Amino acid sequence: MTNTATLSSPLRGIVPPMLTPLSDHDTLDLPGLERLVEHILGGGVSGLFILGTTGEGPSLSCQVRQELIDRVAVQVAGRVPLLVGITDTALVEAVEVADQAAEAGAQAVVLAAPPYFPTGQDDLLRYVEHIADRLPLPVFLYNMPSHTKLDFAPETVLRLIDHPKIVGLKDSSGNMIYFHRIRQLTADRRDFSLLIGPEELLAEAVLFGAHGGVSGGANLCPRLYVDLYEAAAAGNLEQVARLHARVMQISSTIYGIDPNGSGVIKGLKCALACLGVCNDHLAEPLQRFSHREREQVRAYLDELQLTEPRPAVTS
Repeated sequence: MTNTATLSSPLRGIVPPMLTPLSDHDTLDLPGLERLVEHILGGGVSGLFILGTTGEGPSLSCQVRQELIDRVAVQVAGRVPLLVGITDTALVEAVEVADQAAEAGAQAVVLAAPPYFPTGQDDLLRYVEHIADRLPLPVFLYNMPSHTKLDFAPETVLRLIDHPKIVGLKDSSGNMIYFHRIRQLTADRRDFSLLIGPEELLAEAVLFGAHGGVSGGANLCPRLYVDLYEAAAAGNLEQVARLHARVMQISSTIYGIDPNGSGVIKGLKCALACLGVCNDHLAEPLQRFSHREREQVRAYLDELQLTEPRPAVTS
């Protein structure tokens, strides 16, 4: 497939980390996938990121990952840049997914530190340099220490930004001191994109120089996060305060039903099922909400005044 979308330098705006609609633990919910992609793109987003944490990428089989890449690339059809997560414990597997993404027509890949083995910064630096040389697409680093047990230390990022394949960093650490340090170190490279992960920090990060956000809530309300980004980029503080309050309302309600880290994914999938967009099955070991928890989500959707555009998905 020919790449028709242009990956801007730096990439700006909201790039949602798309959920992966499933009809069971290892089968895509194809009608739901089509509806979700159109729902997100209809909100005016600047890109789409698949196979990330919110997309349950590490829990999906190779077959499902490949099918997801191919189907989303065909449906997006170059309307926005497509970013594909390739993080894996095996370098060869990560490169293979990147090759599949390039062949399908994606514009970039996203790489976190390999999980499982304790790794130092020297090993991480060499690993990223080694894999980046093999990759067919530009690379966004993904700083997610809560999941990988290792962050991209500022000194490591400083050395990696000179690599021609590395074009940006998504920071999901939730540590604003770290964010400000990375912003300072990368300021002179004007084509390097710094994106914030936690949506609760989107407004603050953009006001202090982030180029955009990878906001999970944009699966549910893409226009809200696009509007918040644009207000912060324009320095409209009154609008920022109003929209940020709504983002925090989503965070404190739908995301808080399950206190574990997976509560965001469960809450978003359940909310989208209640709104009739896609199924709420999750990949093992995660389990979807019970009937009682689902009713809590419905109540929060009413409180948030989110309408139900089509019959709820219950299967």
